[in-house]
Amino acid sequence: MKHEKKIALVTGSSRGLGRNIALQLARSGADIVVTYRRGKAEADAVVAEIEALGRRAVALPIDVADVKSFAEFVAALKAALTSHWQRERFDFLVNNAGIGIHKPFAETTEADFDSLMNIHVKGVYFLTQKLLPLLADGGRIVNTSTGLARFSVTGYSAYAAMKGAVEVMTRYLAKELGARRISANVVAPGIIETDFTKQTLSRPGAREYMEGNIALGRVGVPDDIGGVVDFLCSEEGRWVNAQRVEASGGMFL
Repeated sequence: MKHEKKIALVTGSSRGLGRNIALQLARSGADIVVTYRRGKAEADAVVAEIEALGRRAVALPIDVADVKSFAEFVAALKAALTSHWQRERFDFLVNNAGIGIHKPFAETTEADFDSLMNIHVKGVYFLTQKLLPLLADGGRIVNTSTGLARFSVTGYSAYAAMKGAVEVMTRYLAKELGARRISANVVAPGIIETDFTKQTLSRPGAREYMEGNIALGRVGVPDDIGGVVDFLCSEEGRWVNAQRVEASGGMFL
């Protein structure tokens, strides 16, 4: 199996895209550190699914918006690596956890902006920084962005701006971590049918509008994304670095 003896940490992997990414990596042989904010039961269910695939997994809580909690999380991760794997380091970091706020630019509040910033930019930046000593040389970082960082849809100015920052940050990670042979890339999904997008797709005419603007003619599903992350973490993807890989089916071309 291509990820045998590898350990992946996937933030926000108790549901949605994160769950799919974790399961896809597990199918390819990786063991998984599942993280969640409140959904312990959901996270435990993902752990059980991974174990049913013959892989090892553990679920750890983290609030990626709370930078002050990261030292405690790192300590818990160190303990889990030792107890579950007798190892000091893990191999793949997938920064996936996030929220979405849909508001016109003129109505977006400072609280909305700060919430998005803390999770999508500050959280990704400082969690990655805290985890660097535990990330193995030759490892991989995959950050999640969005198609909205390339095309514009009314109501997502703040969310898309945060993801634009993540894309720039990723290039700097690739530059500065290259000496350790750690690659850093971005996966940018288009519209994917999850609980994250349920409200958007339920608006009258929204699905038809989206499908009419996707070259492949349908809204995406989580399985369209997990395999892309899996590839970037694989040996076959070893020479891909500092890249933005959009997986949108060809949206708004």
